[in-house]
Amino acid sequence: MPGRGSATFNKRQKEQRRKEKQREKTERRSQRKIDKQGQVGEDNGGSFEIAESQDALFEMEPGESDNF
Repeated sequence: MPGRGSATFNKRQKEQRRKEKQREKTERRSQRKIDKQGQVGEDNGGSFEIAESQDALFEMEPGESDNF
């Protein structure tokens, strides 16, 4: 029965590789989630600043709206 030990060993190695791959995949997912949250925060701040500058360009005096 010397062949039985290697099958068990191979199964154990395969299971360890599977668990390691699953752990790495989970880490990559969480890192992408963190990166995505950081990008959303930057985009919102930039969009708000752009909107404010555009509003400043289109501000009209009270009497100017009658010209349209």
